[in-house]
Amino acid sequence: MKPDVEKFILDACCGGRHFWIDKDQKNTVFMDVRSVPKGTIELQPSWSVEPDVIASYCDMPFEDSTFRLVIWDIPHKIKKDKGLITKKYGFLGDKWREELPKGFSEIMRVLKPQGVLIFKFNDLDIPFKEVLNLFPVMPIMGTPTKKGVNNTAFFVYVKNGNVD
Repeated sequence: MKPDVEKFILDACCGGRHFWIDKDQKNTVFMDVRSVPKGTIELQPSWSVEPDVIASYCDMPFEDSTFRLVIWDIPHKIKKDKGLITKKYGFLGDKWREELPKGFSEIMRVLKPQGVLIFKFNDLDIPFKEVLNLFPVMPIMGTPTKKGVNNTAFFVYVKNGNVD
């Protein structure tokens, strides 16, 4: 699949677009493995998951070197439960150790040379270091400071800047 010429950003795991201030950002392709209708969360009746493309970050329907920027905000939990975090963000499942390196490889495939990956992660179930060690290179920068029980961090990768 080749997006419109102006679509140079990919949100590879968009969920409810919590990351976004402009939730309808016109230069972005929003992708997720699921679609969830409004009204699913009673306390937040307007919340939904409405991707432009339904696909896994392990097998993306895009040509090589398509995007200049990829946002990758994966689920924080390993196991599925009935909690609000799982409803809103999904869950990784038991094969996360195999799937996250595949996802990283796919993202590097669809990124243009010198393209940027912003990887957002919360260490709710898995420490940052354990996830980062699954990838072939370390990020060029990030916010891995631990200040509490669990934290959200952002990490930046540049294709061909730190990835061959």
